[in-house]
Amino acid sequence: MAARELPVVVRYALELFAPLGTLRVKAMFGGWGFYCDDLFFAIVANDILYLKADVQSAATFETVGGEPFRLVRKDGRSDTMNYWTVPEEAMESSEEMLPWARAALAAAARNRKPAK
Repeated sequence: MAARELPVVVRYALELFAPLGTLRVKAMFGGWGFYCDDLFFAIVANDILYLKADVQSAATFETVGGEPFRLVRKDGRSDTMNYWTVPEEAMESSEEMLPWARAALAAAARNRKPAK
């Protein structure tokens, strides 16, 4: 079976994140998950990029108009997850994106679950 082609937004996000380090993207839940040096820090769902946030950083995303990722279940219920959209200008260049991506990596590191 042929590998699934990456959507344009996923390929573009990989370009924006390239200066961060070793990147990996994985298909998941109908979307895509992004890892940097094995930290899960971003997702693309419905062609929208979301970055990891936590109690220390979510307010920053909210202040600039970010929207949280909502996962809608088959039964119609929805759950809000700690991933937020970035300001539009962050999508314009790596220079604009990197502070947001670094904040997402920091949140991922703070919330990393210990290996079993």
